[in-house]
Amino acid sequence: MSLAFSGRVWVFGNSLDTDGMYPGFAMKMDPPEAARHVFYQVRPGWTDQVSPGDIVVAGKNFGIGSSRPVSALFIELGVAGLVAEEFNSLFFRNAVNAALPAMTLPAATSIFSDGDTGTFDLTDGTWRNETTGASGNVPKLPDMILDIIASGGLMARLVAQGYLPAEPIDDRRS
Repeated sequence: MSLAFSGRVWVFGNSLDTDGMYPGFAMKMDPPEAARHVFYQVRPGWTDQVSPGDIVVAGKNFGIGSSRPVSALFIELGVAGLVAEEFNSLFFRNAVNAALPAMTLPAATSIFSDGDTGTFDLTDGTWRNETTGASGNVPKLPDMILDIIASGGLMARLVAQGYLPAEPIDDRRS
């Protein structure tokens, strides 16, 4: 199984909380409309610039705050994956559960710049900045986490294993 993703990189700073990613007023909107407001205070107009396949790179404490289902909005926007120097553990697990690839990469914000092309492989923990040639490895994620992502998320995996009935799961994404 390969869980690689590659795309244009958008670099954000430290301590981005879920309230800044998914503002309270947008929580009453359907996901396609709510997704148009991701990072609206941090980087106004970003959702008009991001394209399917792009990658979000951030610093430390990415996803601190409440357990808002931000991963679903990144998926709605077509973001291929998340890379951060440090994830809030609840945010990281929400990304895994939603099948949004996420890699912890120390010094990510000094390795990548806006507009660089990055390639990341969760299966073997490798990364490469295609623009500068910088590359390296990070510790590989546990097989169970990789399996959840490869299965399409936690709910899809539980359905496939017979723990949940086979019914539409879109409304149950975390």
